[in-house]
Amino acid sequence: MALCFISIGSNIDKDINIPSSLHALQQLFGNLLISSVYQSRAVGFEGEDFYNLIVGFNTDLDVNSVSQRLREIELNHGRCRNSKKFSARTLDLDLVLYDDLILNDGRLQIPRAEIEDYAFVLEPLAEIAPGLRHPINHRTYAEIWESFDKSLINQEKVVPEWLKSI
Repeated sequence: MALCFISIGSNIDKDINIPSSLHALQQLFGNLLISSVYQSRAVGFEGEDFYNLIVGFNTDLDVNSVSQRLREIELNHGRCRNSKKFSARTLDLDLVLYDDLILNDGRLQIPRAEIEDYAFVLEPLAEIAPGLRHPINHRTYAEIWESFDKSLINQEKVVPEWLKSI
């Protein structure tokens, strides 16, 4: 079984799309390890604030099959595949870790660079997997978060109503 972590983000109907995606992920992968939810301002464009979180699960599926299932969930939640990188999203599901796999085939990058680049990915990952080691730099996510430049962080932990029922 592979241990996977995905980053979830939404700023369009986020109180509908994120809980619905968690249900879909649970149907596919079973028990989920769910981080806190972080609210952050849109970066690179004007738009509603995002909700972001990290979810972990175990799977027997290979990395490409997991990625394909995530794309299907995004599409089922109204995601447009031709949208710009910095734009509003109904749902964004990014596979950030798949066990200790290191992969960059042009379509998939594992581990995702966003882990070390963005607080909205790193902080929730360090929260639910603090002792896990990054497959390339071999530092724990708690160590990476500890050394992260927090002076530019524009996020806060929130507890949406739907999170209380999960």
